[in-house]
Amino acid sequence: MNNTFHKPKALPGKDYYFDSFSNGKVLLDKKKGHLPAMGWNSWNAFGSGNTAKLTKAMADKFIELELDKLGYQYIVLDDGCYKSERINGELSNETQKFPEGFKALSDYIHSKGLKFGMYNDIGTNLCAGAAVGTCGHEDTDAKSYIDWGVDFLKVDNCYYLWDNATFSAATNAKYVYAPNIKGIRITGPDYDRYFSAVLDASTTGRGCRIEADYVTNIGTYDGTNVGPTPVGIQSSELVFEVDVPCEAMYQIYITYATGEEVGVGSWLQLAIGKDVIYDDFLPATASPDTFTDSNGIEANLRAGSHKIRIMNHRRQENTLNSYATLLEGLNKADSNHDIIFSICEWGKTQPQNWGYKVGDSWRILNDITFCVGADGDPGRGTWTDCGTASVTSQYNKAVIMDEFAGLDKGWNDPDMLMIGMNGLDDTMCRTHMTMWCMMNSPLMLGMDLRRVKKGDDIWQIITNKELIALNQDPLGIQAKRIYTTIETDCPDTDYITDNNRCDILVKPLANGDIAISFINLSEHPWDDTIRVNSKLIAKMLGAKLINADDFCNAKTYSVKDLWTGNTRVQSSDIFEVQHLNAFESITVRVSAL
Repeated sequence: MNNTFHKPKALPGKDYYFDSFSNGKVLLDKKKGHLPAMGWNSWNAFGSGNTAKLTKAMADKFIELELDKLGYQYIVLDDGCYKSERINGELSNETQKFPEGFKALSDYIHSKGLKFGMYNDIGTNLCAGAAVGTCGHEDTDAKSYIDWGVDFLKVDNCYYLWDNATFSAATNAKYVYAPNIKGIRITGPDYDRYFSAVLDASTTGRGCRIEADYVTNIGTYDGTNVGPTPVGIQSSELVFEVDVPCEAMYQIYITYATGEEVGVGSWLQLAIGKDVIYDDFLPATASPDTFTDSNGIEANLRAGSHKIRIMNHRRQENTLNSYATLLEGLNKADSNHDIIFSICEWGKTQPQNWGYKVGDSWRILNDITFCVGADGDPGRGTWTDCGTASVTSQYNKAVIMDEFAGLDKGWNDPDMLMIGMNGLDDTMCRTHMTMWCMMNSPLMLGMDLRRVKKGDDIWQIITNKELIALNQDPLGIQAKRIYTTIETDCPDTDYITDNNRCDILVKPLANGDIAISFINLSEHPWDDTIRVNSKLIAKMLGAKLINADDFCNAKTYSVKDLWTGNTRVQSSDIFEVQHLNAFESITVRVSAL
């Protein structure tokens, strides 16, 4: 490894530390107020085989299909577009695929009234292998993107030096887990006490594991795959409550053992309250079960009680800092840029906690499909899968993440739409579109648009104006799941992966209307009536519901089915469906009259 990257650089300030994640403060003048991006990305359609010719064809199809009139605007080049190595330290176009260069392609797309997007990575290499990641080249690359007229930037997380990310060295776990901890000893004037990690401390967050006489797995829970809920504190700590008799300089000695594997690392953060006083490697031990005492770490403590925190939040902090460094480069290159910054680290570092500080959206899981297409091959999507590669895997996580999203933050990104790929029938595709629109997910088409004709079934799905209006509603509030047929105390926050169920999602809209989606996730018809009333809707949405009193006390309601266009007026404040086919959804827009 290049010695330049032996250690991640120091964090620029307190706003980059874990304790600042919940303060609502964006970094580097990140612009707020962007609605979810709409466009097309090359990966699901062509993988690394995309070319300038294919990209121009997609831009032409945007105009032919009138997608631009509905808000679709970004044409995004994904992986496979650069040369495999830098040329004189700079990014360069792959000459066979993009012979005229990126600026010429950008100009072509802009000439259509569309916007141009590109791709890179915060690691040393791109996911497909090219050694042109932005790490260490942020300012240079940012200038290139500004010069090329880039409007959208998707940035991946492969070959990342400070985490055991995809294609990264497994031993990089040393950066993102604290050592195993047996205890701490604190000495000072007339004071010398030892505190056991097992007997005298408490743990916070998710992930810590208590062994016979030590605590392990101190770090941030890996959110790349399905399983762990995104709700709650994702990064763990070992906390000691310590009373000292007088104000003085004390020494803190840590009994620890290091490793370079999942669960045990070498990087330790030590904080007194919210003040981090140590943030670095501890000297390596012979093995993860060979314990030793650290050198003393000085701490000026006042008389009384203190929380001494042993932790390693660097998985999140380093990743935030890497994305922030690229954003800073873009600001230097053009302080007035309005580039949409799409964070694509697959939920690994729980970006719902920090992504809003620098990004417009953040991927919540690994890829929605690994069966990408090629020129002449549409690729394949699936409805359900035991991993991340399906509509329902992505939905089941994103649907409980509404509180992380908003105009003042950004958007949860469950990856590109698989509409138009093999493996999904029209019913699945309509429900897929419904889910993404209700959840304010970016609407990035991922199919070869040459397979679509104006007026055909796929075109009807991706051009549903009423659904798109929900996604782009200026209130900018992600739908909340307020009911599910599986028994649960908290339908809006409980992570449910059993797809043998129906969900009800409700989304408040800027004019006081609401949208309600009834969704059957299962492969079987649902013949039991499912319903909600205005009181439950108002209770679950709270202050997010515009004109709640008018909505709850209305004498009649207009109810419009957003797929059929049928409208009815009803006097009841109960909204229900009595039957849903397998994979089917019904979405209505409700107006109080």
